[in-house]
Amino acid sequence: MIMVWTAVLALSILGYVLLDGLVLGVGIIMAFAPEKRRRQRMFSAVGPLWDGSEAWLIAAGVVLWGAFPIVFSTLMSAFKLPMLLMLAGLVVRRIACVWRFKTETDRSISDACFRWGSLIAAFMQGVMVGGLVDGLPFSGTSYVGGEFGWISLFAMVCGIGLCFGYSLLGASWLFYKSDGDVRDEARQSVEHVAGGLLAIFTFLFLYALVGDYRVMSRWLDNPYLLVIPATGAVTSFLLSATMRYPRNDLALYAGMMIFGVGFATLVISFWPYMVPFSITIDGGAAAPDRLTSMSQYAFVLPLMVLYTINNHAIFRGRGWRGRTTPPREEGEDDETDCSLFALRVPALPISERWSHLRRQTSSCGRRRADTDVGAAPDRGSRPPPPPDR
Repeated sequence: MIMVWTAVLALSILGYVLLDGLVLGVGIIMAFAPEKRRRQRMFSAVGPLWDGSEAWLIAAGVVLWGAFPIVFSTLMSAFKLPMLLMLAGLVVRRIACVWRFKTETDRSISDACFRWGSLIAAFMQGVMVGGLVDGLPFSGTSYVGGEFGWISLFAMVCGIGLCFGYSLLGASWLFYKSDGDVRDEARQSVEHVAGGLLAIFTFLFLYALVGDYRVMSRWLDNPYLLVIPATGAVTSFLLSATMRYPRNDLALYAGMMIFGVGFATLVISFWPYMVPFSITIDGGAAAPDRLTSMSQYAFVLPLMVLYTINNHAIFRGRGWRGRTTPPREEGEDDETDCSLFALRVPALPISERWSHLRRQTSSCGRRRADTDVGAAPDRGSRPPPPPDR
């Protein structure tokens, strides 16, 4: 039962990193888009997806708290400040997303909140991962490092590296979902960010090797395991080649593969520890009765998977990419008409809600396509509808 909940925790963390990572990456890239029109089109590419991706972070926290309470309390004691800063960044980003659809005038404040919230959340997540790899001060299984025991050069560089990694996912997503100048800029961003990410990974590897980190012993004792991180390095080189293929989603899959390889590298480096070299999986797990009683809530994970698949299926392909084409009127994007937040879905059964959502989204896309065919006519010049007979 312990291994089952370990696998659920790993799946939840990886799902959050891949799904919300691309949203955080788009938020970071928006900082380099000076034009309001381009920022609006970037946001439109991730507008329907950011809300559901945060559910995976909640699921990971609940599983960690319920199935591994010792690990949860230890990590909260060690990373209290970066955890609070990360949550603050996510809250600011959420407020910015909702605020953006409530105002139709100046969105510069919401854009700034979205960018800074994404950057802070991404950086703090990388710092926490780097702190675990660098090692935390423990006395037995108790953390004794104080409020700032997690700070180190290695952790700071890991925070910067994760910002580059999320930016790679975000740029790959924009390359897949966007058109025009946004897509061209995303192509350049993928190539530049991939090179920076590879340089940071190389620095971290050499830093850990020279510093004689304990985590490196497993890789040096078993050189064949180096094939796994080498796969990520090769994928980084291949990213530039995927930009020239007709399929626009290859870069996104390559970026996700890099994160999958990185996640596997961490798991192999720390196994069987959950807190490196201090608390093992068995030592941090809850009592068997508690793990068994938690099984009645296991149905939530398949529902989250189905929701994620359905959400991406609704806004898949060029049907949603058309949302990010150049705006129809004075550089303003039609977010208030076609955003997921503008769809008023009543409290119907799940199947009916999904069907209702598809119908509203399809009609929204048709209205968008009709206005993009030619110049948008003046709303005041349209003839009135025929009277009802």
